Amino acid sequence: MGLLEHLTLRPLPSRRIADLETPVPIIDIDVVERNVTRWQDRCNRLGLANRPHIKTHKLPGVAHYQLAMGAQGICVQKLGEAEVMADAGITDMLLTFNVVGASKLSRLAGLMKRTAISVVADNSAMLDGLSGAATQAGRPLRVLVECDTGAGRNGVQFPEAAAALARIVNGTRGLSFAGLMTYAAVGHREATDTFLVKARDLCRDAGLRVDIITSGGTPDMWSDAGLSHLTEYRAGTYVYFDRSLVARGTCAYADCALHVLTTVVSCPTPERAIIDAGTKALTSDLSGLDGYGVVADLGEARVYAANEEHGYLDTSHLAVKPKVGDLVSITPNHVCPVSNLFDEVVFVRRGEVLGAARVAARGKVA
Repeated sequence: MGLLEHLTLRPLPSRRIADLETPVPIIDIDVVERNVTRWQDRCNRLGLANRPHIKTHKLPGVAHYQLAMGAQGICVQKLGEAEVMADAGITDMLLTFNVVGASKLSRLAGLMKRTAISVVADNSAMLDGLSGAATQAGRPLRVLVECDTGAGRNGVQFPEAAAALARIVNGTRGLSFAGLMTYAAVGHREATDTFLVKARDLCRDAGLRVDIITSGGTPDMWSDAGLSHLTEYRAGTYVYFDRSLVARGTCAYADCALHVLTTVVSCPTPERAIIDAGTKALTSDLSGLDGYGVVADLGEARVYAANEEHGYLDTSHLAVKPKVGDLVSITPNHVCPVSNLFDEVVFVRRGEVLGAARVAARGKVA
């Protein structure tokens, strides 16, 4: 069963890509299937549970396809995403963002009544709230201790602190310590492994079971370094890939499934073409790169500047320059926020439009 069977697509008036209104994200369904299959096969070979992060696509149909292909469950970043996925019948979720505040804790309790959701914590101040949500839901809540292993984001700072927090979690009414979670700094898997192994051993010394050790990140997904002690892996961007991951050597442009289809609306000079996609379509996330995206089939011509609605395409090096009315496909720097900018995405196969899918978790950032 392929991805198409899991998608709910709205038919469009034409099957021709040339007839689409721009800007619009177009997704090559065959490339998505290849990316998902390749990564799932790797996880299977390594004996790693695959828990894909749905923040990249925000589409229940793609999540169902990932599960059908062998994923353990899904990872969500916010309660809104989890609620959308629960509405679509997905129950095994890990929420990797601290849940703080009475309203959100009530929503978490509601999710617990219909899903097997687990959460993370990196401080003891939030545990009473989680305990209250578990009481409201009438079942225990599994909590993973988040560890900062070098990325400098959320997380306890030392293995000893991880073990100490794990003990507090396990002693808090309604909570059950489930394991350790991190988002590893790119290229620092060995240091991450050292941290996690020490934290795991300290937890075990305290009489605690460590069922799950979960890390993630698409940039290092093909590296074998620091994997031996993990039980599961969370990657999200791999489903589509993007320019930033081409730059890192994680993928090739041929692996990038999502492009923003745009129209050339002006050619004011031989060095510049204006497209109808600016930061409201490509985002302002440069991801450390030069420009806002590239046209891979035009010699990687850069969108070198962007206003809200205008993109500035560098055509200075092109022998054959695009004309007003031409369509150009932009490979965005960072694909995840692009998904969150559009109500719908269009799936295509071999140059033919299959239909439009509603981005059900778009804007679910709370």
